[in-house]
Amino acid sequence: MENIRNFSIIAHIDHGKSTLADRLIQHTGVVSERNFKDQILDNMDIERERGITIKSQAICLPYKARDGITYTLNLIDTPGHVDFSYEVSRSLASCEGVLLLIDAAQGVQAQTLANLYLAMEHDLEIIPVINKIDLPSADVERVIGQIDTELGLDADSHLQCSAKEGIGIEEILEAIVERIPPPAGDFEAPLAALIFDANYDPFRGTVIHCRIFAGQVKPGDVIRLMFTHASYRVEEVGHFLLTREKRNRIAAGEVGYIIAGVKTVSDVHTGDTITLDNRPCEKPLPGFKEVKPVVFASIYPIASDDYENLADSLEKFKLNDASFIYQKDSSVALGQGFRCGFLGLLHLDIVQERLEREYDLSIILSVPSVRYRFTLKNGAVLDVDNPSHHPDPASIAKSEEPYIRATMMMPERYLGSVMKLCMDKRGANSTLSYTGPGRVELIYEMPLAEVIYDFYDRFKSLTQGYGSFDYDIIDYRESTLALLDILVNGEKVDALSQIVHRERARARGLQACERLKEEIPKQMFKIAIQGVIGGEIVSRTTISAFRKDVTAKCYGGDITRKRKLLEKQKKGKKRMKMIGSVSIPQSAFLSVLRSDTD
Repeated sequence: MENIRNFSIIAHIDHGKSTLADRLIQHTGVVSERNFKDQILDNMDIERERGITIKSQAICLPYKARDGITYTLNLIDTPGHVDFSYEVSRSLASCEGVLLLIDAAQGVQAQTLANLYLAMEHDLEIIPVINKIDLPSADVERVIGQIDTELGLDADSHLQCSAKEGIGIEEILEAIVERIPPPAGDFEAPLAALIFDANYDPFRGTVIHCRIFAGQVKPGDVIRLMFTHASYRVEEVGHFLLTREKRNRIAAGEVGYIIAGVKTVSDVHTGDTITLDNRPCEKPLPGFKEVKPVVFASIYPIASDDYENLADSLEKFKLNDASFIYQKDSSVALGQGFRCGFLGLLHLDIVQERLEREYDLSIILSVPSVRYRFTLKNGAVLDVDNPSHHPDPASIAKSEEPYIRATMMMPERYLGSVMKLCMDKRGANSTLSYTGPGRVELIYEMPLAEVIYDFYDRFKSLTQGYGSFDYDIIDYRESTLALLDILVNGEKVDALSQIVHRERARARGLQACERLKEEIPKQMFKIAIQGVIGGEIVSRTTISAFRKDVTAKCYGGDITRKRKLLEKQKKGKKRMKMIGSVSIPQSAFLSVLRSDTD
């Protein structure tokens, strides 16, 4: 155990975590040059396409240090985006130390600080590493100053590297061996292993990723999951190299996997403790802090026959993404589905894309919303995340919505346009500070509902990609809220209902009506699309009817002949409108969902 080191790489998004992991893997010779590819630990297509890490990935690196001893380095590469911070917190529970990566050009940013505090909570050894020192815009001296003043770490303890060029990799590996403590744990104690991740293999069942804190486990042992009390016989254990590598046993201090023929996916919970059935440990290991979703949307299958398939897929997906939650839901327009909770809008986007790609599903998402709080006149308090559960307006005494504290860091030249954007989104109580020459930190308090639609995209385009954005929920504040319903040909489409701020209701309603007008095909009669709050129509647009020219055969003659034919056509269309129904295509739901981002 003296020769094991467990560590994570943490940083703000796009500071070079995956590139550094690539260099460490190459340097330790785990993969041949022939089989190597960039972002080697990012094994999902979507991660490669977007250039972001979504899932934490573990890998075991054998490293022969300068003292001649071969060490086993268990590396866990983590995501940098705020929506995946739960992945980071789970990874840190399996480590004794971290490499805190800081971009030499951009310096300390929002997630750098957030991840540093996470590492401090777990009492980990922190090694600050300044990356991208080869860039022409690199300002190493400024970053060293930030390590001291903003992070409160010893600036002399920092390392410098360029992961892209391979500079300073040897020094980082030596620092890991020297400065990160070996894991503690007793081989002879009863088995205690913490599940930090899992994935579903269609041939082997659930593959459990765990960190062993005490004892050991080998094939043939009967293990017990302490949360569900389910018991299974172990088929295979091993370490993570680029692929799963079988071992005779895994013991205290190690990170590895267990395959035990777990076919019941719901038995495995991230944060659960594994112990031996015949010799259990005294108490479960402390699990992970429960995450609270902030954005909610409903998922429906396009074909109602796919409902069971969707239910199975969500159960398997939940195993691989512990921060995703769901429960059954139904809609008059879209049938049976699931109400899902996400950690942010990028998380929602990634989940939708992964469900479509990995499980071959065709799904529709309803308009995303946040969790509002209503105090009724009888004193009851309701938390509402689904517009269809909105209480009767006459019974509401007070309505509240969640507020966030948004922290934005950007070059000074973008300050004016970003402040205007924040004020458009009902931002207030701003504070401004200069973190270094030419760089500004701007903090605003604003409603989460305004941020989840298009704020991040607009912020990125205004700052030309140089801005970083992070937020945390602070409290609920009183607000004037209203339920906006969309009527198509006089019928309410519940999947398009939204809870909105009263002042924004007309603009949001107009937007939805215009988008639906573009997507719904013409009929033989006029179709009215209306945005309604209670009995008040706040927006309207009309899809004109197909019109046959009934007067074409009237050449010359009295005008009354033409008028008579037009009146006859008008009556026919009126009769058709009363019995006609409008089918809304799937693209229309998606167009309303994406209305703000275009």
